[in-house]
Amino acid sequence: MNRLDWNALDTQGRRAALARPAQSRAESLRTGVEQIIARVRADGDTALRELTLRLDRSTLHAIEVSDKEWREAETRLSLELKAAIEEAASRIEAFHRAAAPQPVTLDTANGVRVERMLRPIQRVGLYVPAGSAPLPSTALMLGVPARIAGCTEVVLCSPVRPDGRCDDAVLYAARITGVHRVFKLGGAQAIAAMAYGTESVPSCDKLFGPGNSWVTEAKLQVSADPEGAAIDMPAGPSEVLVIADDSANPAFIAADLLSQAEHGPDSQVILLSPSSAVLDAVEAEVESQCAALPRADIASQALSQSRLIAVSSLEQAIEVSNRYAPEHLIVQVSEPRAWLGAIESAGSVFLGAWTPESVGDYCSGSNHVLPTYGYARSYSGVSVASFQKQITVQELSPDGLRAIGPCTATLAAAEQLEAHRRAVTLRLAALEDAA
Repeated sequence: MNRLDWNALDTQGRRAALARPAQSRAESLRTGVEQIIARVRADGDTALRELTLRLDRSTLHAIEVSDKEWREAETRLSLELKAAIEEAASRIEAFHRAAAPQPVTLDTANGVRVERMLRPIQRVGLYVPAGSAPLPSTALMLGVPARIAGCTEVVLCSPVRPDGRCDDAVLYAARITGVHRVFKLGGAQAIAAMAYGTESVPSCDKLFGPGNSWVTEAKLQVSADPEGAAIDMPAGPSEVLVIADDSANPAFIAADLLSQAEHGPDSQVILLSPSSAVLDAVEAEVESQCAALPRADIASQALSQSRLIAVSSLEQAIEVSNRYAPEHLIVQVSEPRAWLGAIESAGSVFLGAWTPESVGDYCSGSNHVLPTYGYARSYSGVSVASFQKQITVQELSPDGLRAIGPCTATLAAAEQLEAHRRAVTLRLAALEDAA
């Protein structure tokens, strides 16, 4: 990890210190994704099979997971893992139900009723990565709120393995959350298939889920196309920022940093601390713990683009964190909740020494599909609201129009929209004539 002193850096140095790996949308990436999307749109299932053979080294005899494959996947899983998946799903459901938007009805004036109706997005597409490691937890994070929202059709794409199967745990998580159909597709081609549809894959209204830079780029491209699909957010490689004071346990911090670094070589982890002793101890712990990890090579690549940053105070650490806008923010200080009010931009926050980021990844109940690349400044993580449309309704009685009609007419006249004004004044005149 690179060691830096925030207060010794100039403006450009500070920008570089918080730069993310592969942050720019390189021309080669844009072009490559455009070509994949164009092939899928033109050749449908044929393109999907060819791309899967080339990129995933697997021959797709059937693109969709069959009922037999669903059953066999469940049979192969251990009882312990199935119980853990079900336990996590129950907590995710409890929190998401409690946090779900509710219908609203309000009389804003006498005879003026305004309402908010909630309607599910009809067909949604979920993407569950399975590159260097399958993520059944992502199937839970997407499938549970989709079910609560009441989406009519939920489809899921996850990369196929060389043996022609999707991950058993991903399939089981999809099944218990009510996903209707699963396709053995990964990468930009999966996003293209769900956005535009093929002979096998239905086109979806909105796409959800994290992925690598190719998946993220594909989501951005299809969301910019009126014929494509909306997306949840730009959700790419994982990242974590930790704020620690001299009360923090260096071994805990190192473990938290490595838990994100092992996601992929393009992940990024950052530690901010006013304590040089903590920075020293964490640096040593990261090196020691990383060496013992099965995914040490992947974590080491991520660590090469990560930072240990000395700050002058916890106040400055919060300022730097808000500037970075991390996907995950861990606050390991003596009184973590006291700093919560100062946090402006973060996907999800983890307070105190006993709250590892891992619990949010799996089973605390919050959602782990979160904005990355600094998008936490303007995006929120996935929730039930992500799978719903909010439709407003208004209904006026004659007295209601009398009450607010003059206000409407005055504002319409100020904007020089005469037809708007007359739509009100004609009705007011009709009420006067009938009186």
